Amino acid sequence: MTTRVLVVGADATGMSAASRALRRAGRNELTVTAFERGHHVSYSACGIPYWVAGDVSGPDALIARSAADHRANGIDLRLRTEITEIDLDTRTATAASLDGGASYQVGFDELVLATGAVPVRPGLPGVDAPGVYGVQTLDDGAAVLNGLTDSPRRAVVVGGGYIGVEMAEAMIRRGLAVTVVDQAAEPMPTLDPDVGALVRKAMHGMGIEVLTNTLVTGFDTGPGGRVSAVVTRDGTLPAEVVVLGLGVRPNTELARAVGLPLGEYGGLLTDLQMRVPGHDGVWAGGDCVEVLHRVSHRRMHIALGTHANKHGQVIGTNLAGGYATFPGVVGTAVSKVCDLEVGRTGLREAEARAAGFEPVAVTVQSTTRAGYFPGAVPVTVKMIAERGTGRLLGAQLVGQQGSGKRVDICAVALWNEMTVEEMTSLDLGYAPPFSPVWDPVLVAARKAAAAV
Repeated sequence: MTTRVLVVGADATGMSAASRALRRAGRNELTVTAFERGHHVSYSACGIPYWVAGDVSGPDALIARSAADHRANGIDLRLRTEITEIDLDTRTATAASLDGGASYQVGFDELVLATGAVPVRPGLPGVDAPGVYGVQTLDDGAAVLNGLTDSPRRAVVVGGGYIGVEMAEAMIRRGLAVTVVDQAAEPMPTLDPDVGALVRKAMHGMGIEVLTNTLVTGFDTGPGGRVSAVVTRDGTLPAEVVVLGLGVRPNTELARAVGLPLGEYGGLLTDLQMRVPGHDGVWAGGDCVEVLHRVSHRRMHIALGTHANKHGQVIGTNLAGGYATFPGVVGTAVSKVCDLEVGRTGLREAEARAAGFEPVAVTVQSTTRAGYFPGAVPVTVKMIAERGTGRLLGAQLVGQQGSGKRVDICAVALWNEMTVEEMTSLDLGYAPPFSPVWDPVLVAARKAAAAV
């Protein structure tokens, strides 16, 4: 008998799971019906700031596979349709068209929840005014670009995380005066404050005003109700464009309604196979789940497309009768703002202490190439290790071109639970155009090994 698979959410996890399951099992074994609230599927939300900045020509460049591609591969894909209710006892779900039309029932044997995350939108006066934008979907990106057609002069970005700093770059490259407002002590709170301070200093040098320890209390509006200013405890900042970069939260309202287990951050809990414990035939992945951090051994909510695609591959393999697992993450991320590259992996100092480690932190300054080679630019590396054992716990890098992806060296070391002493012997590639004789990561590892 053919197994009916219902997929809720048709982006990275959902369509990876659907495609992998059909390829492995075949259409005679599985039927897959996927529902998506939006207009697009299988696209790179991470690329939206670069589309807004002008690096990417248009939204089509961000779409990996179109709805037509998925349908041609045998997936019954229904856009602009929301699953509003699930009955796990009867194995039915209620679907409702967002463009009109009656609701209807759809049956399933296996359920994949890939509902993603939603932007944090504070309940402040004026937050829903025209000109205040979240950045999560291609439609959001189009809305921001449409808001720039009237040649606004001033933009305020609320929140100094990854999306916040990337959108700040997009706005300044569009010729706007840009202010980033964050209630934290430094931008990019996934970094330690001393490293975040380097990012703030660099952003100031690029002409981006950064206001930290600043709480936003509302948004003023002008003629026609459009946003005109961001109100903070310390004053009012005029703005014709406001971008919210306050992060995201798991979209798990549907899961909560049917009593599925949620974690500390509101994300769905799964086992290593991405199956929801205690609920046979229910799977979940992507930005709506919490994942195991391999260093702290705690569950975290980390919304990244890299993880989401891997989750989908795991789910699809298991749906088709195979066996696959997702073993966790080490919290690696990389970003840029103008010429500055930022990478981080593992635990910050405070996170390491909270996880029961006694961290030792060192910071080194080096260059991305041999110092005598043209184009060598500064890079700062902070490395955190466990006192006594020397086990690597985390690393953060800030520098210009050629800096950010060096964090991957540390990510691999973390994955394999290496010590900083072991890292000093890593056989990394060397030539003057690529690094000094001692790569900056190895310099930091040597200093950390001497300190633990």
